[in-house]
Amino acid sequence: MGRPREFDEDGVLTAAREQFWSTGFAGTSMETIAAATGLGKGSLYGAFGGKRELFHRVFDDYCTAAVGSTAHRLDGDDEQAFERLTTYFLDHARTSAEPGHRACLLAKGAAELAEHDEVVSARSLAAFEELRRTFTAVLEACQRNGDVDPGADAPRLAGLLLTVHRGIEAVGEAGARESVLREAAQAALDGLPRPPGRAAGPARGTTRSGGGTRPGGGSRGR
Repeated sequence: MGRPREFDEDGVLTAAREQFWSTGFAGTSMETIAAATGLGKGSLYGAFGGKRELFHRVFDDYCTAAVGSTAHRLDGDDEQAFERLTTYFLDHARTSAEPGHRACLLAKGAAELAEHDEVVSARSLAAFEELRRTFTAVLEACQRNGDVDPGADAPRLAGLLLTVHRGIEAVGEAGARESVLREAAQAALDGLPRPPGRAAGPARGTTRSGGGTRPGGGSRGR
């Protein structure tokens, strides 16, 4: 019996992810994945199963990384929580409007397959719930710091922010201008309930400018 071929599994999964991301599940064949990864179809089937099983692996890895990245960006001390949240949303608006920007694989995979694929549906829902919990945590930090009304329902507000976040990406994918997406992000942030007696507007440590709100004041030079 011949010795099994050795290969870089992470490299193969990355190449497969890029192929699925570019052409979608339906537009990707095992032949194109074999060409992208440099592996024969037999090796791919032996290591990962069929195309759907390979996509499930790639999709799960992507969701884990995407949720972890968001949690990392929003985690920190209470005092800077609103600034982190503001920066995160305005950066998301900017990148969603960039020419050639690809919608995240979580959104693309869910849109294409969730209706007919229980694995993708369940993983998508789990990822969105994890993101909602991350937004809930940063909002609770904002409440502790006096930037959001402590009596507000943080999980409910987190659901609103999650919906705005995903909507910004979808509208950006359709070609909306950055200014439109930034205005939507800023409106969502401005709409967060402030503590009693405190007017709505930028939280401590942020100032308005022609380019939106930026931590520390001034316009964002991008």
